[in-house]
Amino acid sequence: MLTHKERLAIRQELSVPILCEMHQWLKSTLHKCRHKAWIGKALAYSLSRWEKLMLYCTDGRLEIDNNLVENAIRPVAIGRKNYLFAGSHDAAQRATMIYSVLGTCKMRGAEPFPG
Repeated sequence: MLTHKERLAIRQELSVPILCEMHQWLKSTLHKCRHKAWIGKALAYSLSRWEKLMLYCTDGRLEIDNNLVENAIRPVAIGRKNYLFAGSHDAAQRATMIYSVLGTCKMRGAEPFPG
C-alpha cells in the first residue's frame, strides 16, 4: 500500500499530464459541437466540474472515486427498500435497530454473535 505522499507523486507524474491533455481535448471539442446537442451538454458538464476533478491530483489522501462510500451505504439503501415490507411500522423500527447494531459491530470489527 502506498503512502499519501507516494500516491500524490504518482498522480503528479502520471495523471496530471493525461488530465491536461484531456482538458484541452474537451475544450477544443466543445467548440466544434452545438451546445444543445447531447454531446455538447456532456462536454460542458465535464468542463464545469473540472476543478473538482483536479483536486484528486493535489492530495494523496483523496480517492479518485467514491466506491468506498457507495459500498458502505449499500446495505442501508437495500434495507430501506426492505423496510417497506416489514409487516408493520414497529417491525420496521426493530429491523432498523438490528441493522444499526450489526453495522456498528462490523464497522468496529466486533463479533455480534460471540459464542
